[in-house]
Amino acid sequence: MTVNLEVSEGVGTLRLDRPPMNALDTATQDRLKELAEEAGRRGDVRAVVVYGGEKVFAAGADIKEMQAMDHAAMVLRARALQDAFTAVARIPKPVVAAITGYALGGGCELALCADYRIAGENAKLGQPEILLGVIPGAGGTQRLARLIGPSKAKDLIFTGRMVKADEALSLGLVDRVVPADEVYTQAHAWAAKLAQGPAIALRAAKESIDVGLETDLETGLAVERNWFAGLFATEDRERGMRSFVEEGPGKAKFL
Repeated sequence: MTVNLEVSEGVGTLRLDRPPMNALDTATQDRLKELAEEAGRRGDVRAVVVYGGEKVFAAGADIKEMQAMDHAAMVLRARALQDAFTAVARIPKPVVAAITGYALGGGCELALCADYRIAGENAKLGQPEILLGVIPGAGGTQRLARLIGPSKAKDLIFTGRMVKADEALSLGLVDRVVPADEVYTQAHAWAAKLAQGPAIALRAAKESIDVGLETDLETGLAVERNWFAGLFATEDRERGMRSFVEEGPGKAKFL
């Protein structure tokens, strides 16, 4: 399989496995969508790591496959391409991208679907599609601009240039830079900590932020308000507040 889902300590790792560069061909895209949806459904998965392995995250789409496609073929495929990545973005649980080596084109777009990005010192990210005479098609023009702002996104997309980990950090494209051999360990630790948190409240927080970014303030506040009130019907809320009153902050156990 080109993508695998491995579960440990409440953390599901979506592992790209299409050597040597994890090129995201149509079969890989479809498998990614299938497993992202599975991770979202499974009760034993409470947080997710997206990982390409020790050497490379994903170097982009399969250009040889794309070269053979004409306009009509891509009209039929483009929605499925976006849907595969959106399935990762919509996992209703915390998602962290563990980035080693190249995360280019579709690889960068996949990283953008995570809630948090940890990059190795050897990471190189970018959206080089313009150099092929096209634009990012798996969410890059939208998610990148929302993450780092339109001017910085346009610089990366217009030039197609790669950025190293330190520049990616300064741009806000990644959230943490660590030694390359620590990327997965630290990403798994981030996910494992959140896997012990209140699952419904984490889902509520993620949805409130994501929906709010796509709408006006009043609608976003309504989403937040409804989730906030709804959480008062959960066992986690009872446990969390009881623990706070009886033991002090930060000691509640939610599993």
